[in-house]
Amino acid sequence: MANTRTQPGGIVGESYSARSQEYTDLFGSMTSTHPSDRALVSSWAAALTGPVLDAGCGPGQWTDFLAACGAAVSGIDLVPEFVERARAQYPDLSFGVGSFETLDVATESLGGVLSWYSLIHHGPQDIEIPLAEFARVIRPGGGLLVGFFEGATVETFDHAVTTAHRWPVAELGRQLAQAGFEVIETHTRTGSGYRPHGAITAHRQSIR
Repeated sequence: MANTRTQPGGIVGESYSARSQEYTDLFGSMTSTHPSDRALVSSWAAALTGPVLDAGCGPGQWTDFLAACGAAVSGIDLVPEFVERARAQYPDLSFGVGSFETLDVATESLGGVLSWYSLIHHGPQDIEIPLAEFARVIRPGGGLLVGFFEGATVETFDHAVTTAHRWPVAELGRQLAQAGFEVIETHTRTGSGYRPHGAITAHRQSIR
């Protein structure tokens, strides 16, 4: 059963809706992103073939970035306010309201999925749901890129919007492997002014 916390209208969606303007003002442009993250996403996108989904696109800045990289990309998000803003800001791109736990996407139809900090509200009890859905829609050999809060152990913390989770790279990699992905690269970064960051690139393994 899908997690109602992360369905449209669920707790996470409602929490972001209530602070959508604040979030967009702080994080809704590429100027708020780290240069190494832009380089990673760009190189990842360059290796993909086929349509790409920005799962948890927020106000659309990464979707637009992927389009500028040459990807045939669309975005979905739980939060109607984010989708409205994305459609207004990037009218040439496709955005929709939806949950990436139940994607309206054909099986094995995507070349890749970007999940940039969109899994942070999933813990060990339910993260397998979106990962299984990503595995379903990505074709064998296609790519997944996950950005997340990194930590020494899996633990919750009080995120500004609603409860979120930190994940050790190795443990999230294990979850990806169980879902049918092969981990290709892992990245971590720490610095003043932000929480430790992690990113994992992975390929969808052939379905046996």
